[in-house]
Amino acid sequence: MEVPQAGTELVPGVKYIVAVGSGKGGVGKSTVAVNVAAAIAQDGLRVGLLDADIYGPSIPVMIGLNASPGTRDVDGRKLIQPLERHGLKTMSLGFLLPPGAPPIIWRGPMVGSAVKQMLGDVEWGKLDYLVVDLPPGTGDAQLTLAQVVPLTGAVIVMTSQDVALNIANKALGMFQKLNVPILGIVENMGAFVCPACGTATPIFSRGAGERIAREMQVPFLGTVPLDVAIVDSGDAGVPIVISAPDSGPAGAFREIARAVVAQTSGETPPAGDQQGWLNKLRGNLGQ
Repeated sequence: MEVPQAGTELVPGVKYIVAVGSGKGGVGKSTVAVNVAAAIAQDGLRVGLLDADIYGPSIPVMIGLNASPGTRDVDGRKLIQPLERHGLKTMSLGFLLPPGAPPIIWRGPMVGSAVKQMLGDVEWGKLDYLVVDLPPGTGDAQLTLAQVVPLTGAVIVMTSQDVALNIANKALGMFQKLNVPILGIVENMGAFVCPACGTATPIFSRGAGERIAREMQVPFLGTVPLDVAIVDSGDAGVPIVISAPDSGPAGAFREIARAVVAQTSGETPPAGDQQGWLNKLRGNLGQ
């Protein structure tokens, strides 16, 4: 098994830091980040979720939290206490803004500073995984994250459209230039699932995510369908892996989450004994 990366003084108790990014907005990146994090937590691992989308934080709504975090004195420092729900320690700038607050209009250095503070000024404690939901694009939040903590790897979320493919390539290339390993590509909204009859109809072209993964020589982690149940669960603040764990979309997210764990830990899950694999993984992580 690969040895987890040693954290910096910013997040000393975190073993793996996984960034979830995309080249453009509107591809369901936050939905993927929330459900993958929740699925990893369901498997018994210790998971944190950081909303690094400074301009448009959506994690508070998607996990159903609207409280303000408190602080605690730790070795002479006041550290923010992450809010917890669905087995996730969570931090978002959205927790610190009052309802109806005006939009954030910050220059790049302020964005980078906010990301660094949400890493280092939060008492994350001991975590196996910290999943970071990045803003779309290739800007200051991504650069700051790659510079201040040892990223274990990045997951790229895309839809199967030509314009989305081209922009996903840019996001993928950015992480490669920053020497961040690419854990894989997730194709979201792969097909529309009719709520009445269950028929799956492709909205965009088929198989583009797998094609890009082959061309860029990175893993393909899986496809998530376009299902109204995913949207309803997010709006209700309960990830679908929790609200409907036996559903098709939940199964897709769970497979992607386990693929991410396999990529980061170096432990490939066997076809049969999933529980034995999880028990071994938890033991290797020191739980």
